[in-house]
Amino acid sequence: MSSDVEIGTVTTNIPARLDRLPWARFHWMVIIGLGTVWILDGLEVTIVGSMSEALKPADTGLGMSNFDIGLAGAVYVAGACLGALVFGQLTDRFGRKKLFIITLVLYTIATVLTAFSMNPMWYFVCRFFTGAGIGGEYAAINSAIDELIPKDYRGRVDVVINGSFWVGAAAGALLTLPLLDPTLVNPAYGWRIAFGLGAVLAVGVLLVRRHVPESPRWLFIHGREDEAEEVVDDIEKRISADGHDLAEPEGTITVRQRRSIGMGLIAKTVFASYPKRTLVCFALFVGQAFLYNAFFFTYGDTLTTFLGVKQTGGYIAVFAVSNFLGALLLSKLFDTVGRRPMIAGTYLLSGVLLAITGLILGNLTAITLTAAGAVIFFFASAGASSAYLTVSEIFPMETRAMCIAFFYAIGTAAGGITGPLLFGALIQNASGSGDITKIAIGYYIGAVLMIIGGVIQAVFGVKAERQSLEDIAKPLTAA
Repeated sequence: MSSDVEIGTVTTNIPARLDRLPWARFHWMVIIGLGTVWILDGLEVTIVGSMSEALKPADTGLGMSNFDIGLAGAVYVAGACLGALVFGQLTDRFGRKKLFIITLVLYTIATVLTAFSMNPMWYFVCRFFTGAGIGGEYAAINSAIDELIPKDYRGRVDVVINGSFWVGAAAGALLTLPLLDPTLVNPAYGWRIAFGLGAVLAVGVLLVRRHVPESPRWLFIHGREDEAEEVVDDIEKRISADGHDLAEPEGTITVRQRRSIGMGLIAKTVFASYPKRTLVCFALFVGQAFLYNAFFFTYGDTLTTFLGVKQTGGYIAVFAVSNFLGALLLSKLFDTVGRRPMIAGTYLLSGVLLAITGLILGNLTAITLTAAGAVIFFFASAGASSAYLTVSEIFPMETRAMCIAFFYAIGTAAGGITGPLLFGALIQNASGSGDITKIAIGYYIGAVLMIIGGVIQAVFGVKAERQSLEDIAKPLTAA
C-alpha cells in the first residue's frame, strides 16, 4: 500500500487546545531546546568571519587566500541548502523530533572535525557538512516551534528566535578575541579551539532538546492521534501545575490521515494553489540571504583588507548586538501592528540605507562602517527573521518543513552562495589598490533585492497575525 494513501479520518480539537494556552515554562523549554540552533549558526559564521586572517598563514593556519575565505562561506551555505532539502522532506515524513535530534548530531560531529582540519580541502568538506546540519535544523526547528507556540505569540517568538543568531554571533566574536591573540594562545591552536566551542554548546542543547515533545499537529495528521492526545494532555498538566487556568478550546478540525504526503502534491500546493505566497517567500529569502551572507561572511575580511583592522571581533560584536536588539525590540510589533506592514517596512528601510552606505563607502572608517551596518541591520534583522516566520506559517501543515527547506535552499542558493563568492572576488580584486569603493556594487545589489522583497510583501503579504495555522492555510488532509 502506498504511504500517501488515506489511513483514516479523525476529528480533533488539538490545534485549538494548543493555541489557547497561556505563556508558561513549557514554552520557555521549547525556546531553549529548539531556538538555540540560531545561536549555533551565529557562532559558526562569526568564528569563520573573525578568523579569516588566522586561516591564511601556511604554518599556523591553512594557507587560505581571500577567495578561499569567500569560497568557504559559499560551501557552508551550499551544504545548508542541500541539508535543508534532504532533511526538510524527512521532517515532514518522519516527524519533527527525530530530525531535530539527527541534524544537531550531524552539526556537532562536523564542527568537531573542522577543528582538526589539515588542509583547505578538509576544511571545505567539514564546512559543507556543518552547513548541512544547520540547514536541516532550520526546516525541523521552525516547523516544531510554530506548531507548539500559541497563535498570539507565534510572530514575536519566531522573530526573536531567528534573531538569536546574533547572540551566537556576538559570543563568537568575543570568544575569538583571546583565542586569536598570539600573546595568549598559540596561533596554530586558537582557531581550532574556537570551532570546538560550538560542539560544546551543541551537546548542552541536545540534553535540553530530548525533553521537547513531538509536534501533536504532525502526530494526528499522520495517524497517531492517541500519541498526540497524550502529548497535549501532558503539556496542559504542566501548565496547570504552574498555576495557570486554561480556557475551554474552541473549534475542531477533521482530517483524512496519511502516513506521508507525496512530493507531487507538495509541489502542486506551493506553485498552483498558492502562487502569490510562493512569490512573496522567494523574494524575502533571496533578499535577506544575499544581504546577510554577502555582507557578514566577508565583513571581517573587508575590515582587515581595506581599513587596517587587526582584530575584528570587537567590531563584529557591536554589529551583532545591534542585529539582536532589532529582532528583540521590534518583534512584538509583528503580532500587533501586523505582518504585512512590519515585514515590508523593515525590508524597504534596510534596502534604502544599504544603498546610501554604498554611495559613501569611500568616506567610511572601520568605526563608521560598523555604525552604518549596525543601523541597517537593526531593521534588516527583524525583516530577515520574519522570512522564516512567513514561509513557516502560510503553507499547509503537511508541507511546512519542506516549504521552509525549499525556500531557504532556493533563496539562499540565489543570494547566499553568489553573495560570498561575489564579495570574495570583489575584495580579492580590490585588495591590490586598496580601493574599498570597488566592493560597493555588492551593496547596491543587496539593496535592490531587499527593496524588491519589501514591495512584493507590501502587495501580496498575508495577514497571519494571531491566527491559527489551520486558518491561515487549510491542511491538505482537511475533510
